Amino acid sequence: MNNKTILVVLDGLNYQVARDCMGYLNGLIEQQRATLYKLQCELPSLSRPLYECILTGVRPVESGIVNNYIERLSHHESIFSLAKSQGRVTAAAAYHWVSELYNRTPFDPVRDRFTNDQSLNIQHGCFYHWDHYPDEALFLDGEYLRRTHQPDFLLIHPMNIDDMGHKFGIDSQQYRNSARHADVILSNYVEPWLAEGYQIIVTSDHGMNNDLSHGGILLQEREVPLFVIGDKFSHQECHVSQTEICGTVCQLLKLDHNKAYTQGLLAL
Repeated sequence: MNNKTILVVLDGLNYQVARDCMGYLNGLIEQQRATLYKLQCELPSLSRPLYECILTGVRPVESGIVNNYIERLSHHESIFSLAKSQGRVTAAAAYHWVSELYNRTPFDPVRDRFTNDQSLNIQHGCFYHWDHYPDEALFLDGEYLRRTHQPDFLLIHPMNIDDMGHKFGIDSQQYRNSARHADVILSNYVEPWLAEGYQIIVTSDHGMNNDLSHGGILLQEREVPLFVIGDKFSHQECHVSQTEICGTVCQLLKLDHNKAYTQGLLAL
């Protein structure tokens, strides 16, 4: 039996802000029910290239998705394509660039916003195209997909932290409070997800800087969190790479794959 997995990508969340501001997740760590690892995101520290990196394990300079304006399907096997081809159920509540990478491009809001198509890599989807789309609504979208379709792999990808970073910068109350708010939302879902047998990974694509942007090599831009919650994780000290998230999820799902993964992260 595979281990159903939920991957939450909190867009634009810097590691230190996650460590300082997310009280619920850190409370799980204090009770030895979760573990936090520090990742260094790949370059460039931009969203679309790093969605591709997280979901395929391929660095941007190798995938060819090297900026946010490259609008095409991925050329690589992803968690979605591997899971779908091996009979698993896939779903995503995510920004529309994810749909463009793994389902259809360009994104057509009328056609693609609500997706329910067994032939696509992401079979069930709720996709949005507004950076200010409320995180509360996005998590509701994800939970609707989970309850309705019982996916083996579910991606949940809210945007408000990144949006606040672009408006106010990393060293702002708006950015930090957006991280705190995401933590509060997560506190309503983690226990039900665990009770339903899901393993949970919470991470980010990139961080943020005080120029209201990201894309470079500053630690503020590159250091991101990876929280793991569930009994299939070792919860031991180890080094995790962003390129190994894809393979680690594939291991959890017990998929046949050739992706690199972090062996020390798993208790399988």
